[in-house]
Amino acid sequence: MPDTYTATWVSHSSIGDFVNCPRSYYLKNIYRNPQSGNKIQLMSPVLALGQVIHQVLEGLSVLPMHERFTISLLERYEQAWKNIVGERGGFQNDQEEERYKERGRRMLQRVQQHPGPLKEKAVKLQADLPYYWLSEEDEIILCGKIDWLRYLPEKDAVWIVDFKTGRNKEKSDSLQLPIYLLLTTYTQKRPIAGASYWYLDAVDAPEEQVLPDIDEAHERVFTIAKKIQLARKLERFVCPQGERGCRSCQPFEQILLGKAHYVGVGGYKQDIFTLAPITKDTRESIIL
Repeated sequence: MPDTYTATWVSHSSIGDFVNCPRSYYLKNIYRNPQSGNKIQLMSPVLALGQVIHQVLEGLSVLPMHERFTISLLERYEQAWKNIVGERGGFQNDQEEERYKERGRRMLQRVQQHPGPLKEKAVKLQADLPYYWLSEEDEIILCGKIDWLRYLPEKDAVWIVDFKTGRNKEKSDSLQLPIYLLLTTYTQKRPIAGASYWYLDAVDAPEEQVLPDIDEAHERVFTIAKKIQLARKLERFVCPQGERGCRSCQPFEQILLGKAHYVGVGGYKQDIFTLAPITKDTRESIIL
């Protein structure tokens, strides 16, 4: 078996980065801050909110069914929010932070009132980062985490559930479902009975999706993974918009130009930045 350390690792997020802009892929997945040796992350309120909601909900899957809602989701939310307070969440002021925090509260209140699959049995994969060899011959590994695997005891099967915290629907040509189908098929032993997206900001229950053909899913993902591998070998990551950049890579270019605000080091040893300088709360006063 080839070496996992020298293999090309791809995931839903990194593949999405490359499809949008190879330069963006490079800045998010390869580039390291020369001052610290860490990768860089551009924090925004949308990203921060998504991280906290996923943390609260995914954390329930390790608990027995009867214990999942003994502590209010809003109480768990308050604790998790402490990690993204203020500039760490990319918030420019208290008002902006409260708007996003309230939006998250409404999502979790919806789940608390309509828990759906979260009150049923779940399968929790043991690996911190599930992965498998997409191609041993080509030394490519596909990795990623699934938000929730609902267990169907009558079929001894699993059902994929993906939590959506954004307001836009997943595009029909998205690679997310093909990637999740492949990961779930090859990182655990039970058959896949179906998949759903749960748009937490809009609906009370997950919406069933049509599973793709697994061979077609493999071919689509493998084709892009090979392009990523070639770009890494050639060290060629060019923005499709040329030197002026695009909306995917330009914000990260601002970090390299020293025009971003440094926040600190995140949980995955990433240097976190925000674009606009954090403004002070005008309600503060000085005692003379």
